[in-house]
Amino acid sequence: MQEVITLIVFAGFSVLLLKAPLGWNQALGSAFIVAGAFAIFHKW
Repeated sequence: MQEVITLIVFAGFSVLLLKAPLGWNQALGSAFIVAGAFAIFHKW
């Protein structure tokens, strides 16, 4: 969960303050990290 929160904060900081656009590779990597966190914490 810490990785997901850190990723969201860093992406927000990058877009809002640094005016750096996020590319498709960052979006795909973020989706994989969120999917991994979901797979670990979900009750199957």
